[in-house]
Amino acid sequence: MEENIVENSHKRLEKLCKGELSHELEAVTLKGLEIVTSRKGYYLCRFVVPDNLLDEDGNWHVGAIAVLMDDVCAAAVNSATGHIKASVDFTISYFSTAKSQEEVEIEAKVLANQGKLTSVMIEIKRKSNGGLIALGKQWMTTTSIKQSEHQISKL
Repeated sequence: MEENIVENSHKRLEKLCKGELSHELEAVTLKGLEIVTSRKGYYLCRFVVPDNLLDEDGNWHVGAIAVLMDDVCAAAVNSATGHIKASVDFTISYFSTAKSQEEVEIEAKVLANQGKLTSVMIEIKRKSNGGLIALGKQWMTTTSIKQSEHQISKL
């Protein structure tokens, strides 16, 4: 069963990268992401920064980095729990930049799974020298919000 959870998580991330299971933002941001290793609670990926994800200074756009980090974190959590979870806390520290056609490695690890909450850490490093580009820490939760047609809003 554990293998099926990891395999399903792997397939889901591949579909996100191809634009088969997402919004255009994710499809554009993840296009070209290569999954090197996936196992329970862990993902290692490679990515070559494309020209269309650069900011006005020629650096990999921080928003594109955040989207990529969020989706790879979600895949790691999904591979550990078998559930799609929503982010409740996401902190990113940016240490450096990456330029066009620079290859980076993305490593996401689930740190803890406590009931509905799961903690994951992600690092993006330069493949050439291991220099840290960004570090993220994220908490995700399972949501089971069901709204009946007779439910009254409390807003």
